[in-house]
Amino acid sequence: MAEKRWFWATLTLSSITIVSVVAAAWELAENRFFRDANYLTLHYLYVTRGVASSLLLAFWAAWFVLRQRRKSEEDLRRSRERYRGLLEAFPGAVVLYDSSLSVLEWNASAERMYGYSKGEICGKRLPIVPAAKAAELAEFMGRVERGQPVVDVETLRLAKGDEPFEVQLSLLPYREPAMPAYFLEVTSDIRERVRWRERMLQIEKLTSMGKMAAGTAHHLNSPLAALLIRVQLMRQRATGSAFVDDVAHIEEGLNFCRHFVQRLLEFTRATPVQKQAEDLGAIVESVASFFLPAIQSKRATLLVDACPARGRQVYADRNLLETLLLILLSNALDAVSPGGEIRVYCRQISPGHAGFAVSDNGCGIGKAQREHVFEPFFTTKGPGKGTGLGLAIAKNVVLEHGGTIEIESELGRGTTAFVDLPLAEVPEMERVEQ
Repeated sequence: MAEKRWFWATLTLSSITIVSVVAAAWELAENRFFRDANYLTLHYLYVTRGVASSLLLAFWAAWFVLRQRRKSEEDLRRSRERYRGLLEAFPGAVVLYDSSLSVLEWNASAERMYGYSKGEICGKRLPIVPAAKAAELAEFMGRVERGQPVVDVETLRLAKGDEPFEVQLSLLPYREPAMPAYFLEVTSDIRERVRWRERMLQIEKLTSMGKMAAGTAHHLNSPLAALLIRVQLMRQRATGSAFVDDVAHIEEGLNFCRHFVQRLLEFTRATPVQKQAEDLGAIVESVASFFLPAIQSKRATLLVDACPARGRQVYADRNLLETLLLILLSNALDAVSPGGEIRVYCRQISPGHAGFAVSDNGCGIGKAQREHVFEPFFTTKGPGKGTGLGLAIAKNVVLEHGGTIEIESELGRGTTAFVDLPLAEVPEMERVEQ
């Protein structure tokens, strides 16, 4: 607006100046050469002066306006080139599309990431969304239309002639005057980050295994000692029903030991991520029983209530959820003193969500430290007692399953980790898989 006012002020002042100069020059010419001219001659001179002033003023105004227009067009061209340069140089894939997923803009990074050139995709329906993620994108677009931008969400996208791969997505509204609303999608390839996260997950698993080794040995010692006693009794009573009972006890103890060792082997084995409908309550009970020896070795108490989530299914990778629970239980065990208490309880948050919480009455975390607990390599434990990766991995696992995780803690009063997960719609999942 200020530039427009300056333009009209400059044009007006320059026009007034031109008219004044022409009038002054014409007046000097009359006084010098036409001082004794008659009325008719003077009349024609005045008419000629008016016509000459008008023509000169018209030419000047036209030249000034055309020059300003050329300048504006040049500025617009440079601005467009700058915009195109920034768009093409941006490291993330930038895609602009409308509510029907018709592509309007496609930058060079998108060409490299997805394998489609701008010419073959602009004006056509967006082809990079896997079928299993179509409903998710529709939900994201609905949130953006309601004024809730989607920022830094992990999801999947599909390259030309390739398998779906992991990307970090941000979806923002894009509006132009007198035009319908568009959606600006910015994605970056995070496959390498996911691979590193999986490696860190294995490191954290091995760390947890080391912490549980002492408790495991203690837990196995009792049934093995009982087995030795039974064997000694068998030597004394080699026949009769007592012999049969002793053999049954030995078999029961051996099955317990075998099951426990098998769980250890399954825990350390690296397996691909495979999501399916899993019983959340059953997972919580299984992991709690698995971790119980480590808790007992510290003379702490474990209270488990999985009833609210028993039979409630979440669409998840069982191995990742078990690791998530082990990380939270391991942190709780490190926080409590001998004789302390750890609680694991499930809860139904809403008709479509369920969750669980791991609570302890340990040392707690200060307010300043709580803001950083999910950052990689940040730890409140002493030297050599933690990698600082546990809660960072836990948060990534929860986000990968579409859930949330929150930490509530107070120094000297303990810590509670709340995990919220969406429930699986089993019939819908089966239709997608078919």
